[in-house]
This record gives sequence, C-alpha cells and structure tokens, in this order.
Amino acid sequence: MVLENLGNHKDRSAAIRAIAPKIGCSRESLRRWAAQSEIDTGGRNGVTSEERARIKDLEREVRNLRQANEILKKAGAYFAQAELDRPFKR
Repeated sequence: MVLENLGNHKDRSAAIRAIAPKIGCSRESLRRWAAQSEIDTGGRNGVTSEERARIKDLEREVRNLRQANEILKKAGAYFAQAELDRPFKR
C-alpha cells in the first residue's frame, strides 16, 4: 500500500503516517514492511526474506551439528577411558 500510494503523498514518510493508522499498525512496523518489500522485489539492496529464512535454517543446522559433535567427542572420550581402564588380556 505504501509503495502504491507514494504519488498521493509528498514523500514516503507521509504515506506511512497516513496508512499506518488505517491498517492498525505502528508507523515503524509499516516502514520496515515497506522496506523489506522493496528489498524482496529488488528495488533496494539488502537481504531478502528468502535469504534471511535460509540463513536462519543454516544457523540452526550449524548449531545442531555442533551439539552432535560435542556429544560424539564426549562419547569418544568416555569409551577411550573405559578402554584404558579395562584389564589387559594376554
């Protein structure tokens, strides 16, 4: 709505001030949504919503892999110690 109504207002800020109360959100929220919409459509530089979601998924995957590595390290250390404590067979 903001981008469509820019011609009816003197600037982007005026459009946001006029539209925000009509749709029941804060001016800052509407400003961010409009900016993200411009980024998503290629009108502005920045990280698109799709890229942001992909980054979030990758960060979650990295976190899970790090946790798995820690578990494996601890298990390896535990079994290595158990092997050292076992009596030697001849």
